[in-house]
Amino acid sequence: AEISQAKNQLLGPTEYAPSSNSTGRIVAELYPKYQQRLKTSNAMDFDDLIFQTIVLFRQHPQLLEHYQEFFQYINVDEYQDTNYAQYLLINMLAQKHHNLCVIGDDWQSIYSWRGADMRNILHFEKDYPQAKIIKLEQNYRSTKNIIEAANQVIRFNVHQTNKTMWTGNDQGDLIKIIETM
Repeated sequence: AEISQAKNQLLGPTEYAPSSNSTGRIVAELYPKYQQRLKTSNAMDFDDLIFQTIVLFRQHPQLLEHYQEFFQYINVDEYQDTNYAQYLLINMLAQKHHNLCVIGDDWQSIYSWRGADMRNILHFEKDYPQAKIIKLEQNYRSTKNIIEAANQVIRFNVHQTNKTMWTGNDQGDLIKIIETM
C-alpha cells in the first residue's frame, strides 16, 4: 500500500522519502528491491502502468502527441476518485484538444485512503476554464427527509462545490438513529 501510494504520487524508489516510523523505513528499504524484482521479471504492477506511461510521455513527447491525436475525446467517470498520477495522465492526453468530459461528485469522494484526491474535481474549472459545468442536483432514489439530512450534513464541508440536492419524491419516513455495539 505504501509503495502504491508513492507511485500514485509519481515517487520512484529514489524519490520516496520515508516517514520516521518503522514502516516508512522498511518501505524505503524494500521499494528499490521490489522495483528491481519487477524489472528482472520483465513485469509491472498496476500502479506502474500509469507511472511508466507518464515517464514515457515525458521522455518522448512525440509519443504523447501520437496518443493525443488517438484519444481526441476523453471521458472519465468517478473523477472525484482519481489520484495524482491519473489526473496528470488525463491532463497530458487532453492538453492538445481539450475535449475532456468528466463525471463526478465531490460529495461522493470516498477513496482518499487509497490516494484519491478530491481537489482534482474541485479544481476542474480552474484547469479547464472553458468547460461547461452541468450539475445534476435532482435525486431520483431518495426521499425528501434523506436528501434534507444529507444537505444538512454536507453543508459543513469546507471544500466543496456549491449545489443543492433535491427530489420530487415523497417526504418519506423520519430518519432513525440506532446505536449498536
